[in-house]
Parts: sequence; structure tokens; C-alpha cells
Amino acid sequence: MCLACLSHKRNKRPNFLFIIVDDLRPALGCYGEKLLVTPNIDNLATKSIVFTRAYVQQALCAPSRTSFLTSRRPDTTRVYDFYHYWREFAGNYTTLPQHFKQNGYHTVSVGKVFHPGISSGGTDDFPYSWSIPPYHPSTEKYKMAKVCLDPDGKRYMNLVCPVDVKAMPEGTLPDIQSTEYAVEFLKNRSQLANQSDPFFLAVGYHKPHVPLKYPKAFLELYPLDDIHLAPDPHFPPGMPLVAWNPFTHMRKRDDVKKLNISFPFGPVPDHYQLLVRQSYFAATSYTDSLIGELLQALDQHGFADDTIISFVGDHGWSLGEHQEWAKFSNFEVSLRVPLMFYIPGVTYPSSSKAKIFPFINPLSLQNKENIFRKKKDNNLSDKKIEMSSITDTRGKERNIADKNGEFIKRTSNGQKRFNALEDMQVLKNVSSHRMRPGITKMLYENQIHYLDVNSISSKERKGKQDKIAHTGHYLGKTPSKDLIETDVLTELVDIFPTLSELAGLSVPPLCQLSLPQAKFCTEGVSLLPVIRSVTDSYSSKNNANVIKWKNSVFSQYPRPSDIPQNNTDDPHLKDIKIMGYSMRTEMYRYTEWVGFDRDKFRMNWTDCHARELYDHNTDPREDHNLAIFPQYAPLVGKLSHQLHVGWRKALPPSL
Repeated sequence: MCLACLSHKRNKRPNFLFIIVDDLRPALGCYGEKLLVTPNIDNLATKSIVFTRAYVQQALCAPSRTSFLTSRRPDTTRVYDFYHYWREFAGNYTTLPQHFKQNGYHTVSVGKVFHPGISSGGTDDFPYSWSIPPYHPSTEKYKMAKVCLDPDGKRYMNLVCPVDVKAMPEGTLPDIQSTEYAVEFLKNRSQLANQSDPFFLAVGYHKPHVPLKYPKAFLELYPLDDIHLAPDPHFPPGMPLVAWNPFTHMRKRDDVKKLNISFPFGPVPDHYQLLVRQSYFAATSYTDSLIGELLQALDQHGFADDTIISFVGDHGWSLGEHQEWAKFSNFEVSLRVPLMFYIPGVTYPSSSKAKIFPFINPLSLQNKENIFRKKKDNNLSDKKIEMSSITDTRGKERNIADKNGEFIKRTSNGQKRFNALEDMQVLKNVSSHRMRPGITKMLYENQIHYLDVNSISSKERKGKQDKIAHTGHYLGKTPSKDLIETDVLTELVDIFPTLSELAGLSVPPLCQLSLPQAKFCTEGVSLLPVIRSVTDSYSSKNNANVIKWKNSVFSQYPRPSDIPQNNTDDPHLKDIKIMGYSMRTEMYRYTEWVGFDRDKFRMNWTDCHARELYDHNTDPREDHNLAIFPQYAPLVGKLSHQLHVGWRKALPPSL
């Protein structure tokens, strides 16, 4: 497969559309979130390759974007906050759009691509990265304005802020303006007589970043009665205090101030938690609607079958998990993001006739069932059941449950039904960290249980659906025949070399320790071998990953102290004293919080303040820190060594 040699109707190199969404966790229909209404992103997913385990290098806007746009990790860019520009502070590193610009692409930035301000030189890295000055919506300046109407008739600077768009300053919102600008660019581009130079269009959406300001009509999709608290809304007893983020940005908002939440551990009242979750979901659907308009314009103006699309979130966001909110942490919920690539002719057949991206209005009644929900004749009850099952050591077979509490085990010989409400045999002690074939992991009464599916009675039990606890949280992804997907461990530093290879440009070489200031190199790897392998396996109807890839991925987060304080969430470099280095493997998340020399940008592994170990086979929500138990010391020692040797030793075997 020669992805760089695709047959395009304009007989030229492919265009690129790079979509970045702020604070977007994988809360999307295509990632198994049944409550979410995201039909346009889901439609893009059905025509893309979807990476289900992609991780950022730091869960904060500026460090994350600087990292994946330069393909360097935070310890190389030295950007841990909002107040340093890597070109002046670390090295004159080539960026992804700069590489495309230097190779004949017309590069355009719309909205929030680089983090604006000091961290991108005050110009969004123009003119290095962009052919024309970046576009920022005029209404961005109202981010901290008192525009949120309360029941008392007054306007406040709230966190939860559904609005009447016409009543807003300038009668619009930033993401609406960004979409209009990008659509106009595509329209004008299609009318050019000479289109010999392809484009690289990057569009950055602000929502669902706080404040949760969005058109109030999107609340209709999420009645408050359908919203539930996070499945683990309490402070985990084994969490070290240095791992905690006290969500100080939320506390600055007027509606949060009224709650009088004690600092730093005071819990957010349940009713307000529901409001925040509701608005986060509504803001996500609002963003989906705008992305639908952008994709429709790509289609309407004749670019859909010769444009490669990458879609990514810059980091995740806690919605009450661990009693935390926002990002600012090393937990899975903050580090895992959606990532997908649409490649015409590879992930979806090229066609000049069919509409590839018709706009799907999330607000239309016929679309409130997202396209990844099960059909009604499958007898599923979305409101009563949220579970996942794993029946082999690689987690490839999964089960679903019907509203009567019966589980359907998909096998090569068809389907086997069994009931898990009264006749389940719980394996309380699992001696092996890997579950043997036939062992199923399920959620029952808010607890993880292990079941031997070969010994469970199959007789029916009716009227038991209320015994299955609805958590509002999805433990695992429901696979869909409509998706080309892979669960290989992926990092956002991999995007730069991947898009370079897809464009047929020179792929940056791996950065060498002996040349730390090299302008053009990568600390990631191209995902093209994975894309080839997975798309080939799907085309041959063998839906399995057939390639060995990274055995672990790496992230980090700085702290000013062991105890939460006012600057814990996003400390300035001068205040950083501790760095939390986190590693995600196939089964574990392991983190060490160690002393950090902010002058030499160097960690001190011998100065360990705290350790965290979470087993994702038994604890996918990361609620139980196993590192505090002596019996796990051998495993901690093994993972500690793996963390210390770092990302270079975790690269794919072929490199």
C-alpha cells in the first residue's frame, strides 16, 4: 500500500484537514459512550481508522499542543506551563505545519491550534508555521465576561452557561465564527483556477473547554433525569495527595463560588455535578454539530475524496471521577483522548459522486439515537445497563447485556445466553494478572466482578434489570462492524511523523540523545505500519491487530508541592518542585512523583515522593492504588525500571 501515492481527482498531493478539540475526552458515540449524541464525529469515525488507546504527553493545553505539534515530549520542549516559547527556551524545533509549509503546502490556522499567547510566541508561531496570519474569533475576548443569564435575571461569569446565541456579544460564539471562517476558506479555495499547491488546514475548537458556554437548545439532548454522577465520585483512599488537582479554574466562576466549596478537598454538591456533566455533554454535541458543518463544506466544495483528515483531542477531562474536575492530572481520564485518521482510498473508498460527509443535525429528533447505539430489536436498555466484558487475555471478545440482566456471549459458534444476576459465580481471588480464557469482567452493583462464563446457568430471569447498576460511565468500548479500529498504545507525538508519511514528505528521523537541539526530528513514530496492518486485516475480514507496537506510553504532570495549594493545577516553571511521570502499559498505569530540578530540567528518581499502580484488568477506573501494598513490591520494582529507562526502550520492535 502506498498511502502517499493515492489517486486523487486533481492529480496532486492530498490536502489535509487537522481538527483539534479542546478538553475532549473520548465521550463520543464511536468510543462506546451510549449517552452521547455525536453523529457527525461518529460518521467520520466510520470512514476512518480509530485509535482507541491514544494518550497525550501532558494534560494541559499549551504543553500538550506544543508537544504533538513539534513531536517532542515536554522535557524536550521545556513547556510545562503557558509562559514559555519553545523556540526561545528550548530549541528552534520544526513544527508539523512548518514542515508542510516548507514543502509547498498552504498552511492555515483557524481557532485554537497552538495555545495562543506566550507559549506560541504571541503569534501562534507565525510566520514559521503558517502561510497567513492565524485566525482567531473576535468573540474569544468574552471568555471571562459576565454573559451567563441566571434565573434571577442577572448575568454572571458562570461555569455552566447555556445561552441564547443572539443575545451574546456580537450575536455569535467563537466556535461558530471559526467554523464560518474555515467553510469560507474551503469555498474560496475551490474557486481558484490554479490549485497546484495543496492546503493544510488546522481548525481548533474551544468547546467543551470551560466555560461550558453553548447554545441552550443542546440541553434538549440531555434531560437532567438521564444524567448520573461519575461511577467513582469519591476521593480514593489510596491516592497520594500530590496526585490530586483542586480544580482552581472552576472555583473562579461565579456559580461555583456560590457553592462555598472548601479548599482543597471539599466535594462538589451532587446537584451541581449533574449540571456540569450535563453541560459538558451538551457542549460536546454542539461541537459535533459545527464539525458536521465543516465536514459538509469539505464535501460540498469537492475536497472530501482528496483530503486526509486527522481528528484529535488535546487532552481529556475529569467529570467527577476521583472527586476531581478538569484535567491537571496523570489519571487515564485526563490523558486518554480520541484519535482518528480518515484516508480516502484506504479507510474509505474514494468517490466523486456520493456524499461522504452529509451534515447530521444532533438536534433533530430522528438523530437522538446516536449511530452506534444498538438497534431496538437487540432488546437493550441503555438507561439501565452500562458494562463491559472481556473473555480472553487480549480482550477481543466482549459481551452485551439485555434489559433482563441476561448476557449474550459472542462466540465463533454463534451466541450463548446466560444470566448473571442470581446464578453468577464470582471469582473473588484472581491469582493471575491476565484473565484466562472464559473469565468475564463485568460491572454489577457498582463493583467489578469476575465470572466463569462456562459455569453460569442459562435459565432465564425476568424483571431483574434494576439490579444492574447504571453508572453513567462506560468501562470498555463496544466494537462496531462499522469501525476500523485498533487498540495499540499510541501517543500524540506520533501524529507529526504519521501525517508526514501520509503526505509523501520526508519523515523526521528519531531524535538522538547526542543531538538534542536538532531542528527536525521526532520523539514519536509514524503510525503508518499500524494503519497498513489494520486496514489490511479489516479488508481480509480478519479483525485483529497483527502487528506488535509500543509496549508502553508516557506522560507527565508537574506539581509545586506534595500538598494541594492554589497553584497546584498549573504551576509556573519557577514553582515546579515535583514531576509526576506516568507510564501506561497493556495492563497497568504506573506513576512516580519525584523531585524535579527546574533549572536543569532533570528528574531525581531517588527522591520519590509517591507511587501509584493501577491494574486495568481489575480496576479500569484507577480507584485502587496497589503500590501501597507490600505484596506488589516486585511488580512496582519491575515497572519502576521500565519507567526510568523511558520511551526509547518502549518503541516498536521494528525500530
